[in-house]
Amino acid sequence: MAVGRNIRTYFEGEWYDGDMPIMKAADHGSWLGSTVFDGARFVDGMAPDLDRHCARLNHSAHALMITPTYSDAQILEIAREGIAAYPDEAQVYIRPMYWSIDSEPSAILAKEGRTGFAICLEEFPMLAPEETVTLGRTRFRRPVLEDNVVNAKAGCLYPNNSRMLAEVNARGFTNALVADAMGNVAETATSNVFMVRDGVVLTPVPNGTFLAGITRARHIENLRADGVEVVETVLTFRDFEEADEVFLTGNLNKVTPVTAFEDTSYQVGPVTRRARDLYWDWAASAAA
Repeated sequence: MAVGRNIRTYFEGEWYDGDMPIMKAADHGSWLGSTVFDGARFVDGMAPDLDRHCARLNHSAHALMITPTYSDAQILEIAREGIAAYPDEAQVYIRPMYWSIDSEPSAILAKEGRTGFAICLEEFPMLAPEETVTLGRTRFRRPVLEDNVVNAKAGCLYPNNSRMLAEVNARGFTNALVADAMGNVAETATSNVFMVRDGVVLTPVPNGTFLAGITRARHIENLRADGVEVVETVLTFRDFEEADEVFLTGNLNKVTPVTAFEDTSYQVGPVTRRARDLYWDWAASAAA
């Protein structure tokens, strides 16, 4: 990310201070984009679901047809070793990653077993609870599995997200509410999305066009355990225009309230606040 500070890099068995160079010009990942990553958080001495994020990195590598070289447990152990160097009050973004180093004779296909690995840690503050975002529509859509590796958290997917953000930022919105191939709402350009109507929480059903995030799943579990009805279903842009509340979920900020979608305005409502409280209550209990 290189937008934070106090960066530490794990590469080739060692931790280094600073943003280390880790790829070579001829690496497959440099010129053909065979990179996968995951993101986790260390906040107030807690690293919620860090084990799941480490495991998903290996899943993404398999999906992109590059060879994982560390087990889930090894990645978890290295990440914990790295965050131990930060004070508990630090807000750290944890980013393990793989990339392919060599290719087969075709030059396009990654060579099995030749994989680079690194972890980047950087202090990167979360949004304050009172901070909100707005959403705009974009003409760019989420791809399907036949078009791209939507079953991986792959770097090659993100130029499309960048187009979405650039388009809506130019119109004054913070983020983009994005459609799938059928024209229904999938997610935003950076996170999963929830809406609330008449006290019921609704979120797009996973349909193979977007990653149903680890943090998304945690919110669904927490809300249901608290007695809130959560429905995964097909949602249209019209549904979001008729919503009472909208909020985003993702690893970077966990819960982000939305105050507008195009010309529709929302208040930061009780369900959004409850989702945030439930998440941090769960994180504290899991860390105890």
